[in-house]
Amino acid sequence: MKTPKILIPVLSAAVLISCSGSSSSPSAESLKETLRTASCKDMIMYGHQDALMYGHSWKAAAKGEENPGENLFSGLDKSDVKDVCGSHPAVLGFDLGGIETGSTANLDGCPFDLMRKAASLHYERGGIVTFSWHLRNPLTGGDSWDVSSKEVVASVLEGGREHGTMLEWLSACADFLSSIRDSNGNIIPVIFRPWHEHTGSWFWWGQDLCTPEQYVALWNMTYSYLVKERGLTNLVWAYSPGAGVDMKGYMERYPGDETVDVLGLDCYQYVAWPADGRDSISHNVRDSLLEASIRPYMEQIGTSLAFMQEIAAVHGKTIALTETGLEGIPYEKWWTEVLHPAIKGSGIAYVLTWRNACDRPEHFYSAYPGAACEQDFKEFCRLPDIVLLDEMSSLRRRNGR
Repeated sequence: MKTPKILIPVLSAAVLISCSGSSSSPSAESLKETLRTASCKDMIMYGHQDALMYGHSWKAAAKGEENPGENLFSGLDKSDVKDVCGSHPAVLGFDLGGIETGSTANLDGCPFDLMRKAASLHYERGGIVTFSWHLRNPLTGGDSWDVSSKEVVASVLEGGREHGTMLEWLSACADFLSSIRDSNGNIIPVIFRPWHEHTGSWFWWGQDLCTPEQYVALWNMTYSYLVKERGLTNLVWAYSPGAGVDMKGYMERYPGDETVDVLGLDCYQYVAWPADGRDSISHNVRDSLLEASIRPYMEQIGTSLAFMQEIAAVHGKTIALTETGLEGIPYEKWWTEVLHPAIKGSGIAYVLTWRNACDRPEHFYSAYPGAACEQDFKEFCRLPDIVLLDEMSSLRRRNGR
C-alpha cells in the first residue's frame, strides 16, 4: 500500500481558464477540476480500457446472473489491475462503437447494459470514466477503418446525403450517455473523446479523408447536437490526435477553445516484428528489435507532451496521454523503465493503456496475474506520482456530484 497522496488544488491562472466551461454542468466542472489538480501537482491517474468488462482470461457477467459459466465473474468488482495491485484503475475507458446502429454490445463485445452499470459504479467508487467512439462508416456501410471513400465526412455534414443518418446516430449516442446515472438519478460526468487519431488516415474521418474545415465542422456539429440540442452538459470534451505530428500539425484541425476541455495524445510503441510474428525469430533478434523501438517511442511522447503543455498554458486546457501501450508488453521492465520515465513530470492528468482482450492472449496492454511484467507493474503503481482508484479521494472534489 502506498502512502496516501494528499493533493491541494493550487492552480495557475492559465490552467484555470476554460472557455468551454460555460456549457458544463457542476459535475463536469468538478471533473475538470480533478484533471487540473492532477496536472498541476504532477500526479498521473492510471487508466485502463474496459477494465471492469473483461481481462486476460475472464469476462464480467451481470450481477446475480445464475450460473454465469467458467471464467465469468459477476458484480463488476474484478479487473486485471486490481488482481495485480489491489485497486482498480483510476480511469476507466469504454468505446461506444455499435451504439449508433442499435447493437446490444459494442465492437469488442461489451454489452451496453453492463457497460452502463460499470460506468456508473466506477464513478460512484470515485473514478473517472472516458468514452471513445469507433462508429461505423455511414456512407459505405463499413466500419471505422473503411477508408475507401473520401466523401464520408462531407456526406454527414449539413446538406450531405448522410446528414440525417449522422443525426440519428448522434441521437443514439446521446440517449446512451444520458442514461448513465448515479444512485441519485443524476447523469454522471464523463470524458468524451470523439473523432480521435484524426491526424492519421486509418479512420474515415482521418487527415487524408477530409479537409481541415470539414473535420472542424464535424466536431462542432457533434458538440452542437449533444450539448446544445440534447443538453449533455456533463461531457468533458477531449481532442486526441495521433502521434507523429508537430505543434502545427497537432493544431491544424483544432476545433476551438469553446468545444475542447482536454488536449490528448494517442501514442503507441510499435516494434517492427516480422510478418510471421516475433516467435519466429531468435531471442537476440527479438531483443534488438524491441530495444530499437524504445527510444523513438519515449522521444515521441516527450516531444509531443512538451508542446502540448505549451498549448495548454495558452488555451487554458489540461493534457492527457489518452491512449498508449505496447502490445503484449514483451519488455518486463516496460512500466518503470519506459512508460514512467517518458511521462514523469510531463503535466498529464492521466495515462490510459489499451485493453486486455479475453479472446486474444497476445493482445494485452496492462499487467495481469502471471504476466511477465506483473512485478514491474506493481512497482509502477507504487510510484508516488501514480494514482489508482483507491487514492482518488485526494483528487476528487465532492461538491457538485
